[in-house]
Amino acid sequence: MKHRIIIFVCTGNTCRSPMAEAALRQELKRRKIGWYRVVSAGLSAEAGQPMSANSMQALTEAKIAYEENFRSRRLTRDMVEGAHAVVCMTTAQQQALSGFSNVTSFPALCGEEIPDPYGREIDAYRVTLRHIRECIPRVIEVCCPKIKK
Repeated sequence: MKHRIIIFVCTGNTCRSPMAEAALRQELKRRKIGWYRVVSAGLSAEAGQPMSANSMQALTEAKIAYEENFRSRRLTRDMVEGAHAVVCMTTAQQQALSGFSNVTSFPALCGEEIPDPYGREIDAYRVTLRHIRECIPRVIEVCCPKIKK
């Protein structure tokens, strides 16, 4: 079976979207679902940047594995067109991609935006990861329709 791609999108692709990528990967693995590939990108990302240290710390504390060699990437039209689903952190990010039918957002799925912890203390990253993790079941329900809860 060909892998379906799910892309998480934030601004810089160093904080929120890499944490969402890792969290969804872990949950898909826990559910023994292997036909989705999860990646992330940023609308204004500077390509090649590492994940923020606080994002890595929050993931480590939550016992969520992540790619240690992670590098940020800028979202491209080809990426969106090739994806099964694109999940943005905010309504504004979703609106920036309004021409695509496969784009949604955490607010549309879960009723709340995912707060941007960039430049803040570790506690802000922990809160952001908690919000992401609370929404992952809904992301799976909507973006992975063949998956039973």
